[in-house]
Amino acid sequence: MNSYNHFLFDASEIVLDCDGNLYNSHPVFCFREESVMKDEQVVVKVKRLISGSFLPARAKEGDAAFDLYSITDHMMMPGETYGVPTGIALEIPAGYEGQVRPRSGLALKHGITILNSPGTIDSGYRGEVKIIVHNMSDEPFNITKGMRIAQIAIRPVPDVQFIEVDTLEGSDRGDGGFGSTGI
Repeated sequence: MNSYNHFLFDASEIVLDCDGNLYNSHPVFCFREESVMKDEQVVVKVKRLISGSFLPARAKEGDAAFDLYSITDHMMMPGETYGVPTGIALEIPAGYEGQVRPRSGLALKHGITILNSPGTIDSGYRGEVKIIVHNMSDEPFNITKGMRIAQIAIRPVPDVQFIEVDTLEGSDRGDGGFGSTGI
């Protein structure tokens, strides 16, 4: 269900807001209490590809993300990038994605981060989940089997439509980017 209704009429743009009222600018995103999915349980199917692999798990009740575990040992050299195998494949439901994120403790204490962060696991992907880690430190780092190496957050993906236009509405920022607001 769209959060707004978009019509083109005599080359003029007419947009109705979430309550059906005329909105004389560009489409608006509507957030309503009933659209919050706190009580909805999302089921993600997990297939162990390797015996002894670990299912994603929350470290604590209420955590936003689930830990992902290494299925192998590997000594990472300084500056090295490595795809850590997890030994699992996921079936994420349509309308959702998995966002792979770094673990803050590994980043702060050991300089281990996730490249392409957050990494996206699309709902249609059925291959092994691998974590692209990078050792930013000057010290080797030992990844061990069973180590919590990353986190995955399951998030909804909105139905988005891109509409080509001749002009865009102005903004205070304009086309300023890449540090234009200061460091």
